[in-house]
Amino acid sequence: MQALSQAELPLLLGCDFSSRPSRQKPIVLALGRARGQRVELQGLEFLPSLDDFGKWLSQHGPWLGAFDFPFGLPRELVETLDWPLDWLGCIQHYASMSRESIRDRFAAFCQARPAGSKFAHRQTDRPARSSPSMKWVNPPVAFMLHAGVPLLLQAGVHLPGLCSGDPRRVALEGYPGLLAREVLGSRSYKSDQREKQTADRLIARKDLVTALEHGQTRLGLSLRLSHAQRDLLADDARGDALDAVLCLLQAAWAAQQGAPRYGLPRQFDPLEGWILTV
Repeated sequence: MQALSQAELPLLLGCDFSSRPSRQKPIVLALGRARGQRVELQGLEFLPSLDDFGKWLSQHGPWLGAFDFPFGLPRELVETLDWPLDWLGCIQHYASMSRESIRDRFAAFCQARPAGSKFAHRQTDRPARSSPSMKWVNPPVAFMLHAGVPLLLQAGVHLPGLCSGDPRRVALEGYPGLLAREVLGSRSYKSDQREKQTADRLIARKDLVTALEHGQTRLGLSLRLSHAQRDLLADDARGDALDAVLCLLQAAWAAQQGAPRYGLPRQFDPLEGWILTV
């Protein structure tokens, strides 16, 4: 059997998302293709607006992507607020609300709870050590969900385990912190604050990129980079491009697992969603 050419291999993407993108801090897409256990980074795209992001989702395919924003809210929160308990109904209700209203409702929910357990968590959040998807500050993942998931729905993409759509455009929830911590432990590798963009974080980014190139994660995938790409990832003090590449590797792993689950567990809460590779 003749091997597929590089252009014929499935397009993979990792997305570092912002709920308020701009030219200074755009949404970053890392695009690549995998051959066996090697994943080649073919390019980075920088999208300065949510409209640009929505257009990309609608016009490109086939692809499989891992997106760094939550796809669902904690069941405990949804039940307490008496919102729809089916995923699509809940997301449609959530999308209809303003960010100010979301913040007020979530703040009231937290205020009524004891210290140490203010936030509700999804089943996937604790093993992933990710921020609860209802958190609206530092990082504002609740607003990332509010901005991102409706655009996935508008584009008609397929969300395995949550909502059926175009099977040639598959979107999964990724989380770059999983792979980063596997390599770096508690070492920080990025910061949006200039005064915290230190030499130690630069060294951490270089160590992380080197580990990814050598396939030193449990995914068993090695990253193929050009010299220019390696320098770009190391020099990006905010870590946005590197986070997109980490999600790209999660997407490549999901593609290996294949349809219909793409590596998602057989059973997870269909209201909350699940993070890839947890």
